Amino acid sequence: MTDRFTPEFITELKPGEIFVFGSNLGGFHAGGAARVANQKFGAEWGVGVGLTGQCYAIPTMQGGVETIKPYTDEFVAFAAQHPELTFLVTRIGCGIAGFRDEEIAPLFADALDAPNVVLPESFVNIING
Repeated sequence: MTDRFTPEFITELKPGEIFVFGSNLGGFHAGGAARVANQKFGAEWGVGVGLTGQCYAIPTMQGGVETIKPYTDEFVAFAAQHPELTFLVTRIGCGIAGFRDEEIAPLFADALDAPNVVLPESFVNIING
């Protein structure tokens, strides 16, 4: 059980912190957390998956939850390979993409005990049941 949670609004990052946000496959960061990622933290326009700037993009706009899972699995593996970084996961998919926390949170269950992944409190509560 963790007692660290991603802040609701992230306005700055420390060195080594990565803003994890929901994107679209084309990397068009026009709204929501994607826009923040692009404008504040260097997410590159046209990069819709993976590390970009001081961010990590997880596509959420291409279909149902089952289409997001491979990307969250890839993210969890990436985070495990980069213990020097701290990943601040936003409520990906729960804004413009239209998913509910209850649908997305379970995709991050394998990251719950990762020391370098910080999840939203709503995700942690859902995963812990």
